[in-house]
Amino acid sequence: MPKIVDHQKQRQRVAEAALRVIRRGGLEQASVRNIAQEAGLSVGSMRHYFASQAELFAYCMNLFVDRIHARFQTMKFDGSVLTVLKMLILQFLPVDEDRRLEMEVWLSFSAKAVHDPELKKLSDKMYDDMHGVSRFVIDTLVKEGLAKPDLQADIEQEKLYALIDGLAVHHLLRPDALPAERLEAIIDEHLRSLCVPEAGNGQNGR
Repeated sequence: MPKIVDHQKQRQRVAEAALRVIRRGGLEQASVRNIAQEAGLSVGSMRHYFASQAELFAYCMNLFVDRIHARFQTMKFDGSVLTVLKMLILQFLPVDEDRRLEMEVWLSFSAKAVHDPELKKLSDKMYDDMHGVSRFVIDTLVKEGLAKPDLQADIEQEKLYALIDGLAVHHLLRPDALPAERLEAIIDEHLRSLCVPEAGNGQNGR
């Protein structure tokens, strides 16, 4: 009786192998041969799961987006408003090994996405999600009465979006100079700077 193969599980197995190869050597090492060897498959069998390298890369990028959405869905919204908002922001920052892996490979894909329309759509989706969280954070501070009266919401949304993206890149480039604990401290301080003093000092929203 022929062996029944779970096609979706095999696709994920190949994708995980591709991510390991890319993390070790960058996209230039992500050849079909290298990925097949990493996955323990023959080069020929790879065609059963992905028709092209571009299709595999798109699957990998979707995998990252799905992981972030899954983390959002399993989050426990315990604690103060500021604590929960910080937790949301940290989903996009490499504060643990899994998220660091995601960000390292994502940056490799982002460079390729400049010239690949399909990958660019996926890259845009990730950044749209990040921008959406930035907007939600600022809107929530305003709605909960925690924001400073003169806060310009539209500008602060863009500043927070840029801060998240910049911190992620700087951490990956210089992890010793900007460790995960420092990332959290910077986000904490930035959120407090947007709030009225009572909220930032822990009397409200904490």
